[in-house]
Amino acid sequence: MTVTADSTADSTTGATVAISAEDRAERLTAAGHAWNERIAASAKNAELSFSAKGSAQGSVSSVITAGKHTFTVDEPTPLAGDDVAPNPVEYALGALISCQIVVYRLYAHNLGLTIENLDVSAEGDLDVQGLFGAADTVRPGFSTVRVNVEITGPDSDEAYQELQETVDAHCPVFDIFTNPTPIDVTVTKKN
Repeated sequence: MTVTADSTADSTTGATVAISAEDRAERLTAAGHAWNERIAASAKNAELSFSAKGSAQGSVSSVITAGKHTFTVDEPTPLAGDDVAPNPVEYALGALISCQIVVYRLYAHNLGLTIENLDVSAEGDLDVQGLFGAADTVRPGFSTVRVNVEITGPDSDEAYQELQETVDAHCPVFDIFTNPTPIDVTVTKKN
């Protein structure tokens, strides 16, 4: 797989982290081999847990900590926020986009496809009647999400269409969006 070199900003330090196509390919290969070995030793090794925690701030914003990263979530002014950060559903779309990018890179590498450029966008429709309880028949979440994937590379259109089907079958956040996930909520009153 050939991918152009690019960079990303480290959310903790703000420093730019650059990676070449060769480094990315090496990382993907090493991660694949390492996970295959762990899973071969015991399927239990494939079970991971992720966590995040948050505290209410400002009007309706939250400060979220996930691992070593901290970020703010807010709402726009019409939804009682201070509009200092993206809102929860924008982060959900961002999570879907970023997960798609990871899985596109992983499976393009595994399938020997070349991605020169990869841009993903997502748009979701939300009717706030569900959020504000104005209509019990309207769900509070997205009614529809549209994802647009733009790939530049020398492989055939059919190869990239097959890649898209593979990605959608294996992308964790795509799965969260398309399948019910049980959620267990506990509320504790602190004194």
